[in-house]
Amino acid sequence: MRVLVTGGAGFIGSHIVAALTARGHETVVLDALLPSAHGAAPVGGTELVRVDVRDRDALAGVLRGVDSVSHQAAMVGLGNGFADAPEYVACNDLGTAVLLTAMAEAGVGDLVLAGSMVVYGEGRYECPRHGAVRPGPRTRVDLDAGRFEPRCPRCGAELVPGLVDEDAPTDPRNVYATTKLAQEHLSAAWARATGGRAISLRYHNVYGPGMPRDTPYAGVASFFRSALARGEPPRVFEDGGQRRDFVHVRDVAAAGATALEGLTGREPGTLAVFNTGSGRPRTVGEMACALARVHGGPEPVVTGEYRLGDVRHITASSHRLTEELGWRATVGFEEGITEFARDGPRDPGQGAVTRAQDRKGGNDRRLLG
Repeated sequence: MRVLVTGGAGFIGSHIVAALTARGHETVVLDALLPSAHGAAPVGGTELVRVDVRDRDALAGVLRGVDSVSHQAAMVGLGNGFADAPEYVACNDLGTAVLLTAMAEAGVGDLVLAGSMVVYGEGRYECPRHGAVRPGPRTRVDLDAGRFEPRCPRCGAELVPGLVDEDAPTDPRNVYATTKLAQEHLSAAWARATGGRAISLRYHNVYGPGMPRDTPYAGVASFFRSALARGEPPRVFEDGGQRRDFVHVRDVAAAGATALEGLTGREPGTLAVFNTGSGRPRTVGEMACALARVHGGPEPVVTGEYRLGDVRHITASSHRLTEELGWRATVGFEEGITEFARDGPRDPGQGAVTRAQDRKGGNDRRLLG
């Protein structure tokens, strides 16, 4: 199978390229190669084309002879606030629309999309009196007072967080989350209109080797590791009790390769969504402490700070992905954290540009792989 991997020189994309290559597939990497996105270059022998995914003319040539697409190119994270909204929409949603249009014109009918758990908003909660409930967004008043845990919207009782499944309603609570849900809707519309087959893997908190050093768009694990490398304590927001599903990038890459292979035989004209997580919740504080322990300190500092767009708890049930496609996470938390801590933060983009074929003169738009 010949696979186009958009954002394939980035953190997750480069691991997907490696996983596909190991399985005997041929890959073509499309990436804008922005310095803020890249901590690892694709494996040797991979065709690398420097193109912005919004460049429709260039895509037409790149898609010739391609059997399927792994769409990883996106602008990620919460960024610098709402001022980033136009770029998020342009990169993630316009970029996906242009790619899907080019795929339709080229007759490429199989797609795996990098989805995200952020589309759910808050995760699953149980009230002792009212069962499963969906708390509303947390207020600034509560957060300023250190009241971080959502309460039952009906009786105000404390809630018990659980694992969210794919049938949960979506409730994106920031710009990035909204664009990730729009990408799924665009992919579903493309599948219906063209008879294509699509899968969205809703990644949970991905970490692992090759993760670039912290930028406004990086994940919490990258911030913690970079602080430790500077000899500073990781700064943990809220009280550190936020529950997340930290899943290793090699497990995510294996899920991406498995999903591409699993498109064969799926019903045309449909989009299937799958959570992609370890299934083993950890708190943000636990992540910080584990990294500090492997690094040899300093110990994390709990700051009480918060970001209004963050949710309190979101952890995954990946049962559907296991049942339908046979994937399961294999990298344990301690093993993964030890490797990640010792990998060291990398300067993004080193060594990648010299291997690229620039189809359109090196347009350096802010498209993160």
